[in-house]
Amino acid sequence: MTAIEPVRKEVTIAASADHAFRVFTEGVDRWWPRQHHIGKSPMARAVIEPRLGGRWYAISEDGSECDTGKVLAWDPPRRLILAWQITADWQYDPNFLTEVEVTFTAVGPKETVVVLEHRDLERFGERAMELRNGIDAEGGWGLILQSYIDEAEGRPSAVQHTA
Repeated sequence: MTAIEPVRKEVTIAASADHAFRVFTEGVDRWWPRQHHIGKSPMARAVIEPRLGGRWYAISEDGSECDTGKVLAWDPPRRLILAWQITADWQYDPNFLTEVEVTFTAVGPKETVVVLEHRDLERFGERAMELRNGIDAEGGWGLILQSYIDEAEGRPSAVQHTA
């Protein structure tokens, strides 16, 4: 299996590391784009359970739940690792795993560098480069992180948050 370069995004947020971490985790429902959902019914709510082993999932408008992954590392307000268990066919598989690590580094009392790295992309198999290019594109992690930044900094976002 040939290694595929991780998708890495770095942004600076005008907020404390504690605030940036809490918005990313506890506030995920306020910023996760509703169109980034694989459930059968439109997404009503996004959830990251705040603990090691916690679920990362969505609740759909019809009440059904759709897993994305789980929490692999929980170190507030410095670091979070999430299991991304969505396959190349955009289906949840509890036996599939790529990792999304997010670090929060304070560079001042109200300034934090947030680095997101989505790695182990070779696990997508023969479609790995196609998936890497998609999640690295503006409509992938770029869109998701812009929505997160807007929420963390208290700005209205152009990204759709409610159904």
